[in-house]
Amino acid sequence: MKIFITGNMGYIGPRLIKYLRNLYPDAYLLGYDTGYFAHCLTDSPYLPECMADEQIFGDMRRIGADKLRGVDAVIHLAAISNDPMGKAFEDVTRAINYESSVHLAKMAKDAGVKRFVFASSCSMYGFAEGGPRVETDELNPLTAYARSKVGTEQDLSKLADDSFVVTSLRFATACGMSERLRLDLVLNDFVAGAITAREITILSDGTPWRPLIHVDDMVRAMDWGINRSADNGGVFLPVNTGSDSWNYQVRDLAEAVAKAIPGVKVSVNPDAPPDKRSYKVDFTLFRKVAPSHQPQVDLVGAIHGLKQGLTSMNFKEANFRQSQFMRLKVLTGFREKGILNDALEWVAK
Repeated sequence: MKIFITGNMGYIGPRLIKYLRNLYPDAYLLGYDTGYFAHCLTDSPYLPECMADEQIFGDMRRIGADKLRGVDAVIHLAAISNDPMGKAFEDVTRAINYESSVHLAKMAKDAGVKRFVFASSCSMYGFAEGGPRVETDELNPLTAYARSKVGTEQDLSKLADDSFVVTSLRFATACGMSERLRLDLVLNDFVAGAITAREITILSDGTPWRPLIHVDDMVRAMDWGINRSADNGGVFLPVNTGSDSWNYQVRDLAEAVAKAIPGVKVSVNPDAPPDKRSYKVDFTLFRKVAPSHQPQVDLVGAIHGLKQGLTSMNFKEANFRQSQFMRLKVLTGFREKGILNDALEWVAK
């Protein structure tokens, strides 16, 4: 089996490569990444991509069809990966997250790829009242990032058929330790604050709802996706990916971290603008179609994993929101140095 993984040098990719290598020792794993965050290693004594058979550095906007020759399954992670980056680079977000994703899928289908797994997002529900969202509910994308996911799903649905089975995993908000840790994710942020400053600062009033999923459980879902048959959900399946037990209000997450790490103060920013993104999500369909790939990590386990990982690397950056652990800071830093241009393309210096 030959598996093509885009965006594999980010937060999720190292966990995915390791999981697939252990599960499929004879598979050919091919990574494709532009390398924005390749240097942001946090918890690895070696380059995670060493476990891949081949690593290609390239821009999704210029990927060639030859890269997909002989590929059995595509796992598409590559994206401008959160709302702040999407706001700062809206045109680039559309080009990479939407236009390039659809182009990749078309090339994959033409190349004879049988399975296409798209890393989508529950953020497309935006602000949702009236109970947990199911897959058939109206979408309400509030950001460039969320809109890119909606647009891609719509076009992927038109490409899917019996020979090109597409699974769109609408992931809950990611969390957990990784070899390329992100601290611009709500639970990861809270644990970092607790460890470095003994304080958790909630950047909203704490009431918005968020579903969460551990990065290792995301990886399990992707493995299911590359093996899913059309008789289990259809040729195109958008599915909320997570667990009902992981629907939390932001303040509940902060309190859980404070309970797990004693001596931590929780504070709410009274001047924070209201967070319009608030949604609970129903994961019934995922339980039905993927009973053997359900989330295994709970909130307490995720918190302790982050605490252990950060402690083992002697993490003490109290000002971590200005560090390379924040993806937007990395990109803006490259821009200020002239290494990336306005379109987030590499520039020789």
